[in-house]
Amino acid sequence: REAFLKMWPIGKFPVLRDESRDWLVPESSIIVEYLDGRFPDRARLIPSDPDLARQTRMRDRFFDLYVQEPMQKIVGDRIRPEGMKDPFGVEEARARLKTALGMIEGAVGERWIMGDAFTMADCAALPALHYADRVMPLKDGFGRTRAYLERLRARPSAARTLKEAEPYFHLFPEEKAR
Repeated sequence: REAFLKMWPIGKFPVLRDESRDWLVPESSIIVEYLDGRFPDRARLIPSDPDLARQTRMRDRFFDLYVQEPMQKIVGDRIRPEGMKDPFGVEEARARLKTALGMIEGAVGERWIMGDAFTMADCAALPALHYADRVMPLKDGFGRTRAYLERLRARPSAARTLKEAEPYFHLFPEEKAR
């Protein structure tokens, strides 16, 4: 931890350290853009078409800001000490999450969020929807979004990532029975 904080004092991950250029690249979206630009001969996660690239970036941000963020507010409240809970904030977060899930429900196609190509937006969607499903089950009115999440989970790279994370899933604070 000490070495990580020395490298990146903010202390959040992910962070990519490119030793060959002596560059530090923090934040998932920026890392994807950096790798996309450095290795254009590999699988592209940002379309070359400027309009599709902008839409991809917008959807990447959408999953982080409007799915992940309210989900984290709800989960974070679960681990607050008694007397420090924020029921009003949690209800606001649930409403924002429900709105965002409804928007995804209307936008997702038969394959990926941007159509046939797997993009950076899909990378952002997996963790956001994976945990949102544990906070607000997608089976309850978000069938297309649930099917999209299942496609994401079945993708080999995502399945491998989820398998590696499995030993830590028990640390996720579930909602206590009322």
